[in-house]
Amino acid sequence: MTSMAEAYMPRGMGGNVVSKIIAQRWRALNVMIKLLSSSPYLQTTMSMNSSVNEFILLGLTQDPRKQKAIFGVFLMFYLATLLGNFLIVVTIKRSRTLGSPMYFFLFYLSFADACFSTTIAPRLIVDAISQQKTISYNECMTQVFAVHFFACMGIFVLILMAFDRYVAICKHVCSVLVTLGWVGSCIHSSAQIVLALKLPFCGPNMIDHYFCDLQPLLKLACMDTYVINLLVVTNSGAICMVSFIILLISYVIILYSLRNYSAEGRRKALSTCTSHFIVVVLCFGPCIFIYTRPATTFPVDKVVAVFYTIGTPLLNPLIYTLRNAEVKIAMKMLWCSKV
Repeated sequence: MTSMAEAYMPRGMGGNVVSKIIAQRWRALNVMIKLLSSSPYLQTTMSMNSSVNEFILLGLTQDPRKQKAIFGVFLMFYLATLLGNFLIVVTIKRSRTLGSPMYFFLFYLSFADACFSTTIAPRLIVDAISQQKTISYNECMTQVFAVHFFACMGIFVLILMAFDRYVAICKHVCSVLVTLGWVGSCIHSSAQIVLALKLPFCGPNMIDHYFCDLQPLLKLACMDTYVINLLVVTNSGAICMVSFIILLISYVIILYSLRNYSAEGRRKALSTCTSHFIVVVLCFGPCIFIYTRPATTFPVDKVVAVFYTIGTPLLNPLIYTLRNAEVKIAMKMLWCSKV
């Protein structure tokens, strides 16, 4: 009977084109963000739609003692997130044994998680001990774009990993699918930023959150936001809901296929699937709660958002790779040889 690692790992992918592909995508993203922030049309739209030049992020709490705790705890979480994802990226890139499509996708999942965490966590950490918690209008809009871009990329990679469990995907198809994931993420985040730029702000500028997102911004807009919120639900809400259903179906199929496994194989498979499913629920549960409802905000929204903005990028390396025997062996071979 095959092991769980073998069951999750398709055969036959080699090559070392990951670094070139990711460098190209990163350069394209940087150019995209620069064009976004420097576009004369968007600059004109910003000045016409808003008399607010900056926002104040209220953060998770206003209690000074709790803010110090937040600084220490989330700094450790962020550093652990970067370290875990960095180890995975370097190990997969350098190892000759991790050449299957699953690890190709895991490379991009770790990269997206690290970038996603970096768009949110550093400001949360700094604001926890800073007296000035302001963020400029342009920075806020850029954060909206970056958050949705990397979050959507991570979701698309998870779907590709679920698809890869049943269909053997060749190297070139993997590259095409990842490219489509980048394009889809760009379309999604561009739609979000277009909606955000249409919001006029003419009054309060205090965002009751720790990062810029459409839901708290809708609360500050001085206009009827019913249509825009409906578009947010159609865009972000639909992506979260459909992606969660696809992943849920994939786990149901895996559980159904376990009837052909031995008792030991079923035990290992159930252990792996359970941990994977917990991370999926922690990621998509809060997203569905936030993005599939009317334009209302609750105090608990900030706490709920912590699960998918901080928790998921931290847990993904532990769940998807560090529990994988082949990854651990590859890490030992790679890093021990360098010591």
